[in-house]
Amino acid sequence: MSIIVSSISQGILWAILGVALYLTFRILNFADMTVEGSFPLGASTAVALIAHGTNPFLATIAALFVGAIAGLITGVLYTKGRIPILLAGILVMTACLSINLRIMGSANISLLDQKTIFSVPFLSDLPKYFDGVVLGLIVISMLLAFLMWFLQTELGQAFIATGDNKVMAAAFGIKTDRMTIMGLMVSNALIAFGGAVIAQNNGFADINMGIGIIVIALASIIIGEVAFGNLSLNQRLVAVVIGSIIYRLVLLAVLQLGFSTNDLNLISSIILALAMMLPQVRKYLKLDKVLHMGGKVND
Repeated sequence: MSIIVSSISQGILWAILGVALYLTFRILNFADMTVEGSFPLGASTAVALIAHGTNPFLATIAALFVGAIAGLITGVLYTKGRIPILLAGILVMTACLSINLRIMGSANISLLDQKTIFSVPFLSDLPKYFDGVVLGLIVISMLLAFLMWFLQTELGQAFIATGDNKVMAAAFGIKTDRMTIMGLMVSNALIAFGGAVIAQNNGFADINMGIGIIVIALASIIIGEVAFGNLSLNQRLVAVVIGSIIYRLVLLAVLQLGFSTNDLNLISSIILALAMMLPQVRKYLKLDKVLHMGGKVND
């Protein structure tokens, strides 16, 4: 039972990344590689500050700001420097590796005997792993409420319009470059925030903890979409959270079959590939069924 609760806890906490990446991957229509740099950047910033005596909540908020700066740099490189978004993200991601080493002073930092956001009394009194579930639900609920409100505002609608059709949005007077930069800043701020929360939950920050996290975030999005089909925008945000939990439970099931934890990145890639191909498989099956029924009618 505890291992299932642990997986659900991880699913809820990692859903922060899925929801954050949704802003760029689905609304702005590109995959931002900056996330593999901003995630450990937020983690290293928060953990380094906590290790030096900073209040863990202030340290977690600081992670938001450094993530926003990473997104700002990517946005400026893309919109003003005319560097392709994939390359701009890779450049910032690569730069973050050196910055993270500067921040931490080593390849990793432990939070052993340090107070974190999980150390507050009402969480520490909960059964094992339930602290992650409770805090995760609080954080993800606040995040979803904020995004649902924001995307209904005039600014949020301009942001959505930029992703739908940048040329038409510009024709209506929307500053599309500003919207793109804003989207990258918000997305990477939330990614860094997620890195800070997950690092505190794990009890350490590591220079390599960002490797492959874009696959995990994409898996949450794709699995949520495949599982629930056509949804409204608000419903899709909730589906990402559920998709993240499903993804963690699938990983747990695979590991229970005897696979090594060293294979997690490979397994994650396979799960994502299968989830992305599932809609096409459904179309082929539906088409085959229609053709088969048509053949019977002609007979």
